[in-house]
Formats: sequence, C-alpha cells, structure tokens
Amino acid sequence: MEPLDRFDIAIMRALEREGRLSNNALAEKVGLSPSACSRRLDRLEAAGAIAGYHARLSNRALGHPITVMVHIGLSGQSERQLSEFEAAVRRCPNVLVCFLMSGEYDYLLRVVARDLADFERIHKTHLSAFPHVVRINTSFALREVLDRPAVSLDPGC
Repeated sequence: MEPLDRFDIAIMRALEREGRLSNNALAEKVGLSPSACSRRLDRLEAAGAIAGYHARLSNRALGHPITVMVHIGLSGQSERQLSEFEAAVRRCPNVLVCFLMSGEYDYLLRVVARDLADFERIHKTHLSAFPHVVRINTSFALREVLDRPAVSLDPGC
C-alpha cells in the first residue's frame, strides 16, 4: 500500500469517530468531492487499512457476562497441529479472539460464557477437546477496563 496522506488519515479519523457516515457526509468532512472520497475509501478498504465495519455488540446484553482469558499449550507446533487446533477454535462460537503466542503458552483465547456452569461446559466440550491440547490455564476477568477496536488516529497519551 502506498503511504497514507492527509486525506486518507482524515477519512479514517472521521470513520473511526462515526462509522455510519454516508459517502457524501464523509466527503464533506474531509474536503473532497464524493467521487474522490469514494475512490480513496475503496483503495483503503482494498489495501486492508480499513478492515471492516460493524456494530459493537455487548456480550453482557447478549447474555454472556463472563469473560475468560484462556492460555492453551499444545503438544507440539507443527504446521498440521497448529492448523488443526485453529480450525477447531473457529468452530467454537464462545471463542471471540484467538492469538498464536510466543512464550510459555501457544495460544491465548478470549472466551465468553453465560455463567460458571456454562464455562465448565465450554471447557469440557470444547477447550479440552481441541486437538493437541495438553495444558489449559484460565483467568476470569473481574471487570473490563478498556476494549479498543484499534489504535486511535487521534494523538493520545
């Protein structure tokens, strides 16, 4: 991708603040014609600088107030083992985030559950049944302090 210029940054900053802007409103905010704004937006999306648009839903409102950070250790790290584990993780709807990690554990998952009994079910039927799992370490989140979808374009700290 070519370097971002001031119009690209302005488009991304405006969408970061208000992702539901129409193209005309976005163009007006950043000082471009609607057609030029649309072309730039298409380019930013195609390049992956804008990864998508979505509503941020509340897990609590959806009946899943428990968040658990789960460290997973596998029996090995061959391409086949990693691929099989990752395919299984994708099939578990309670796993919201999965990172391949360096360090003591191979993966870090963010899992949501309705309550402790529901997490026990998830642990028995999914987490411990995922292929090649040999170690599981869980930590229950007491309170969410911050959950940013991305680094802000506005200057901070």
